[in-house]
Amino acid sequence: MSSQPRASAPTAPALVPTVLAATLALVLLPAPLAAAAPAAPASAGAVVPVINEVESNGDDTDWVELGNPGDAPLDVSGLILTDAEPAKKDHAYTLPAGSVIPAKGLLVVDGIQGDRPGFPFGLGGEDSVRLYSAGKDVKATDASPLVEYSWTAHATVTFGRCPDLAGAFATTTRSTKGAPNDCSSPLVINEIVSDAGDPDDWVEFYNTGAGAADPNGLVLTDAEPDKAGHRYTLTGLDPIPAGGFLRLDTAQFGFGLGKADAVRLLGADGTVVDEYAWQAHAATSYGRCPDGSGEFALTERVTPGAANACSEQGGGDGVSASPWPGGDTVRALDTADEARGDWSGIDHEPGAAGAPGALWVVQNGDGELYRLDSADAGASWQRTRGYELRYPDGAGTVDAEGVTVTSGGSAAGLYVSSERDNDVKGVSRPSVLRYALPAADSGSAARTAVGGTPVLKAAAEWNLAADFPGLRANSGLEGITWIPDAWLTGHSFLDERTGAAYRPANYPGHGEGLFAVGVEGTGQVYLYALMDDGAFARIASIDSDFDVVADLQFDAEREALWVACDDACNGRIAVFSPREGAAASPAAVAAATARVAAAAATQSFTRTALYERPAQTQNFGNEGFTLADASQCVDGAVPTFYVDDNNTDGHSLRTGTLAATCPDPETPVGPETPVDPVDPETPGTEVPGTDDGGEKGSTPDDATDGSQPEAGSEAETDDDIAAQAGGTDTLARTGAATTPWLLAAGGLLAAGLTLLTLGWRRRA
Repeated sequence: MSSQPRASAPTAPALVPTVLAATLALVLLPAPLAAAAPAAPASAGAVVPVINEVESNGDDTDWVELGNPGDAPLDVSGLILTDAEPAKKDHAYTLPAGSVIPAKGLLVVDGIQGDRPGFPFGLGGEDSVRLYSAGKDVKATDASPLVEYSWTAHATVTFGRCPDLAGAFATTTRSTKGAPNDCSSPLVINEIVSDAGDPDDWVEFYNTGAGAADPNGLVLTDAEPDKAGHRYTLTGLDPIPAGGFLRLDTAQFGFGLGKADAVRLLGADGTVVDEYAWQAHAATSYGRCPDGSGEFALTERVTPGAANACSEQGGGDGVSASPWPGGDTVRALDTADEARGDWSGIDHEPGAAGAPGALWVVQNGDGELYRLDSADAGASWQRTRGYELRYPDGAGTVDAEGVTVTSGGSAAGLYVSSERDNDVKGVSRPSVLRYALPAADSGSAARTAVGGTPVLKAAAEWNLAADFPGLRANSGLEGITWIPDAWLTGHSFLDERTGAAYRPANYPGHGEGLFAVGVEGTGQVYLYALMDDGAFARIASIDSDFDVVADLQFDAEREALWVACDDACNGRIAVFSPREGAAASPAAVAAATARVAAAAATQSFTRTALYERPAQTQNFGNEGFTLADASQCVDGAVPTFYVDDNNTDGHSLRTGTLAATCPDPETPVGPETPVDPVDPETPGTEVPGTDDGGEKGSTPDDATDGSQPEAGSEAETDDDIAAQAGGTDTLARTGAATTPWLLAAGGLLAAGLTLLTLGWRRRA
């Protein structure tokens, strides 16, 4: 997102903070604090309402805050609220009777959510809010609004007037729905060294805002601000980029920090912007965990000008993150302001014979899909095709969050994960949709407005809402990736539905692999079999240890599942790898000795690595992450790609590197060739080759039933499970699958011993 100008914080609120509590339906109307006169219609006098704050991407619903700069209550009933496309169906909302803004007060109008009324349209990454007079024909080309505010990309927080009612719009420091806008400095104290650091005591600041922040004019003090020489006014400093750091040391601010002391950051008017006090020197440093927003804690090591090293960060479990195993920097691949923001998911489709392949990107605001190609061996990428995504009935605006291809490539279809229909933003619709590209495979290469790109209707939808009761509308599916059955069965992956090794035949009609999806509202990853008839079955759940799962990438070359968090976790990325001996439930193990044999050999995913974002990068809103295959390895690294939902500094697509062992051109990468394992003890890929026939389209012809199989159903018997384990377990190889009677006595003993072993593993 391009940076926004900021105004200094007002010394006092510019309005009476009257909050409308249930503003969506305008049920609880604000009462004037001292209104002696009846409210005047907005069109009857000189006073016109103002748009005071706008939230377009962050809550379950968008909202608009209206303000009354006048000295008497203002009746805005009948005024018409629209977005930038009022001529579209359901893109205009008439404010209901009784909509009154108190003098110098506020009125919040929410988007519709569930049964609660509100405006029925969503606000996009490049959009407007317009307010027309009552009875106006908003579809007329010459219709002029009373007031209007437009933007080119979502605000990381909100857009608000600074000061309220009369000031210019800026990106606010925090959302203040129905209350005075927060236009204070986004700078906070982030890390402190008080015991003779390198070179001396120092203080680090962090920019929590969406754009560059000017630190000049702020004042730094310690616990004795009135002592001579203990106040330092910041001056001559460059703006701090969003998510960036600034370190000042004693040589600059002129005073030392004591054993029991404090650091305070003051505004030019003397108000406290931020402060932290301590009673003893830190062995390392005191730092916010996570950066910018967390509480202060003792860090694991000093990190001047970089992300804090915290034992617990971004939903972590006490494991510190390692430096990114690649380049410390990234570079923009798109032209400034070429994109409009909202790029949320990305996948790399390998090319033939070492070609760069293609990048597939989804945009969540307008529900669009783009293909990018490179004509210069990956040095630059250009958008070559674009589509507007629709649901199978041809309606709706898909909130497209993630995208993936299968082994069949884009020719076999693209799969998109979505949270909701943006035309009905208040209703959860966590779906996976399959899109078949048109035969001509033609689309718009240029940046176009909504309505200017070809429409692509989904060929299939799997709505997973039944598996997530109560899921908030904006907390659904984010990332998506595809994992081939051959890899899963080769690792005897655990099917949590059955308590035994995953058996593809139990899920007829699901194609040749499982889809992993990340759910924002749970912070977990789920593996699903998606059947041809729209049915689905959850095979496994993986706790990501993140608050947010932004994107997923299965990486056969490194035997890994990459799980990316966005700026909520300071851009951390985790690696999950197969783990042997994942325990099935005691009931499943006790069901039969054959099932014991099968379950003992199963695996599931466990986290094997946790990485910080590249050290010299901002905390971008990277909601999408992917990496190129080994054929693109150059000078010991493969390209990585990130899409920034916030369009920071006008860029949405960036590239970095991941360290890799480049294959010998004379020796193709194969099952026994190690390719830069993310864990030094993890071997290279052992994935059997898969048929490139179209996934879902390559479903076996004899698949007869797409319904959801139940665990323990007749579709699988204990003998079936034992037979499946024949290549991985000693008992099965000695005949457990075909002659279970021979194990009647010994098997019971084995079952008991296995249960004890599994129980010990769970306690370890």
